[in-house]
Amino acid sequence: MSGAGLTRVLVADDQTVVREGIVMLLGLLPGIEVVGAAADGEEAVAMVERYHPDVVLMDLRMPRCDGVEATRRIRAAHPRTEVVVLTTYADDDSLFPALQAGARGYLTKDAGGEEIARAIADVRAGAAGLSPQVQLRLLERLSGASGGSAGAAGKPVGRPGELPDGLTAREAEVLALIAEGLSNTEIAQRLFVSPATVKTHINNLFAKTAVRDRAQAVAYAFRHGITGMQQ
Repeated sequence: MSGAGLTRVLVADDQTVVREGIVMLLGLLPGIEVVGAAADGEEAVAMVERYHPDVVLMDLRMPRCDGVEATRRIRAAHPRTEVVVLTTYADDDSLFPALQAGARGYLTKDAGGEEIARAIADVRAGAAGLSPQVQLRLLERLSGASGGSAGAAGKPVGRPGELPDGLTAREAEVLALIAEGLSNTEIAQRLFVSPATVKTHINNLFAKTAVRDRAQAVAYAFRHGITGMQQ
């Protein structure tokens, strides 16, 4: 049994020295209890079934079952367990599949203890736990696709008023703020509306875009160029 208020974390990384280092680092952070360490995706899936952690810190490039597939399986079977990717790679072919598989956080391995702790806390609170480097990568990808060129999924980025999937302007605005990593309360404060109104907009835009969670919403927002809508 974990202590009151502790976040139970499972670490998954195939490199022994990296895995042991992450476990040691997490052990120094307040409010976190490491419940296990897996050497590959298959072991991570099995250990989630056994220990029911709150958060999995997931490497991507692992044998037997990679981090994307492990994330997909964990999120499908254990939706209460959040996944934060912790990897060397921040390229598009790593980032977007991980988010689409259900990861809510994405950090590179140069992240420090404070950044890892913040990402874990963010995903536990229902927000996206994206590192500044990853957010910059997403913005660079978007800006490279702007000005009438193809978007992230090879589709033109539409002009204002040409929103995909029947999104309203307000829903797109809320989606853009989700992509910035804001919580429901922060979005409500930014837009001067109630948290209940924000939740209604989020439920509507999730239904229209067929995304399952905030991480997939972030990927959708950048794929369709719905970011930075507030001036």
